[in-house]
Amino acid sequence: MDIKQLVKLALQEDIGSGDITTEALLPAGGKYRACAVAKESGIVCGIEPAALAFTLLDGKITAAKLLRDGDPVKPGTRILEVCGGRSIFTAERVALNFLQHLSGVATLTSRFVKAAEGTAAVILDTRKTTPGLRELEKRAVKCGGGFCHRMGLYDAALIKDNHIRAAGWKRVAAAVEELRSRRGVEFIEIEAQSLDEVRQAVAIGPDIILLDNLPLPEIKKAVRLVHALPPARRPQLEISGGVNLDTVGALARAGTDRISVGRITHSAPALDISLEITDEALS
Repeated sequence: MDIKQLVKLALQEDIGSGDITTEALLPAGGKYRACAVAKESGIVCGIEPAALAFTLLDGKITAAKLLRDGDPVKPGTRILEVCGGRSIFTAERVALNFLQHLSGVATLTSRFVKAAEGTAAVILDTRKTTPGLRELEKRAVKCGGGFCHRMGLYDAALIKDNHIRAAGWKRVAAAVEELRSRRGVEFIEIEAQSLDEVRQAVAIGPDIILLDNLPLPEIKKAVRLVHALPPARRPQLEISGGVNLDTVGALARAGTDRISVGRITHSAPALDISLEITDEALS
């Protein structure tokens, strides 16, 4: 992904034929300094695209990164300082859109990771990402302490319920054998929506079995079933579906290896960050 091109598209979308408000209010030769400041506690991410929003729009703007992605912030923490002309005002919203959203993803991920502390379960993202922002959002998940499930349809195989309905379990077994022969497949995973399907998946032998929307008592039974297998035949178990901050701790303590959470990318609230002009005019 070309981050510069992504930022340019975002600027073009917002500015269009020109920033009529700034052009009417501020002189072309004015000089200003501004800081991006956190208004709440969290984990910051998206500093690079935020800085690029200013410097790509106006090459005379300087952007000083005061923190690194993954750093914690609290109210009042300064994240980025920019100096230059009135283009600062034009790029402000695009810069904050990247910074607030990606920091929100990192922050929400960190809360899920903390809720699963003390267990062996890792928190994973999903493919439920904003179109065009997947790489940035998955980086934000990493900054929050989570892990990438898979980048796309090309790097790992996940045989889902609709695949099974359309092809049948016999074809699933054949497909797993075919996938084993392919180079570059990081893992093979089969979704199961009942204990009976867990048993069918175990017989096929994937790397991971995804327990989709199973109630906690059924998850515990699946854990006991899989842990009774010899280590060489034991797949990892992943939980998915309806996971939230109230339930993730109990799910992690059930003994599974992985918990995938769509909401950390598709429903993360933006972290409250503002851009504040610190000196009205510089000369």
